[in-house]
Amino acid sequence: MSAFTVKAPLDVAPEFRSTYQKNMSTVTQDSGHIMLFAGDQKVEHLNNDFFGDGISQEDNNPEHMFAIASKARIGAFASQFGLIARYGMDYRNIPYIVKLNSKTNLVKTTQKDPLSDWWYNVGDILELKKTSGLNIVGVGYTVYLGSEFESQMLQQAAISTYVAHYSGLMSIIWMYPRGKAVLDEKDPHIIAGAAGVGAALGADFVKVNYPQADSPAESLQEAVASAGRTKVICAGGEKEDVSTFLQTLHDQIHIGGTGGNATGRNIHQRPLDEAVTFANAIAAITFDNTTVEKALTIYNGK
Repeated sequence: MSAFTVKAPLDVAPEFRSTYQKNMSTVTQDSGHIMLFAGDQKVEHLNNDFFGDGISQEDNNPEHMFAIASKARIGAFASQFGLIARYGMDYRNIPYIVKLNSKTNLVKTTQKDPLSDWWYNVGDILELKKTSGLNIVGVGYTVYLGSEFESQMLQQAAISTYVAHYSGLMSIIWMYPRGKAVLDEKDPHIIAGAAGVGAALGADFVKVNYPQADSPAESLQEAVASAGRTKVICAGGEKEDVSTFLQTLHDQIHIGGTGGNATGRNIHQRPLDEAVTFANAIAAITFDNTTVEKALTIYNGK
């Protein structure tokens, strides 16, 4: 994969452009693709993703994710402010993305359209970065497009991206069409529209669900084109077979044209050693343009 040239958008203050470029180089390892280890499900899915059949007992402890992120080859680890403040002093080598908002899944769309209000603003994140010395490289924000509360979330996402960029941080928007007005959350056309909204917000990466279609990777091409200079990445989804996951990721990048991946449960639900080798296999496809076959040898420790 050829070297990636980082171009700072115009909302990055001149004095922070080198910081922004360094942060983007870190999360992409100069490949143009991000390997985002997503660890925000402690709130989003409560304990369903951390305890139960098929899930390593290690995963119930939040520190498991930090141990993985510390040992594995990743671009950045995304989690909530409180967890990063609580564990970051012991895991200073990790590049962090701080999620600004989160909500649980207890209140269903049939009861009320989703609203994920921000917990913190970017100023709080910059203060944590300054006082802790942690390598905080960016912020993340979730928008539920199609919710009756979308205007509130869009405004907060826009402000967050602007302030983050101005200060040299990168911005990732989790963009999920959801609400009573959304008939099919995984329709390729509506996902493409959501990706375009992420671009309009100025995000560096927009995280969307993998579409449901006869040829899902091909259907992603509409979203990638819609997002333009904003890179599209797909949520990893529920834990699945290793070879199936790696092939899907390879197809997303090489057929769909996505800019990497955002993987959580497929990594952290495994025991530490396996989680690390699996993350390294994902990184090899994402950063090094390796084949699925080569990535499987990395997963198998060869």
